[in-house]
Amino acid sequence: MFPGAINPKQMQTMMKRMGIKMEEIDAEEVIIRCSDREIVITNPGVAKVVMQGQASFQITGQEHTREIEEEEVSIEIDDDDVKMVAEQAGTSEDEARAALEETGGDIAEAIMKIKG
Repeated sequence: MFPGAINPKQMQTMMKRMGIKMEEIDAEEVIIRCSDREIVITNPGVAKVVMQGQASFQITGQEHTREIEEEEVSIEIDDDDVKMVAEQAGTSEDEARAALEETGGDIAEAIMKIKG
């Protein structure tokens, strides 16, 4: 990158003059979460570089990928919520419960869904 051999102390001095800050981070593991998988870096070497107010991270290490399993989240629907949605939307309690389950328990959204 730079011509000739520059010792680390000179390199730090040059970076400081250019407004670049570099910091080594003692990390045990780095996880990058994507929509369908996680990239896990074990035994990482992590350097944080701040230049012009923007932070960048340089990561080296052993890469492992693991798939993300979707967890089914069960939401408890309160009977009072079912009755309220049924009354407000003018529908049966069964339809109100189904709408609440589809909307994750959101009462207003369930009413809007039924009324269309």
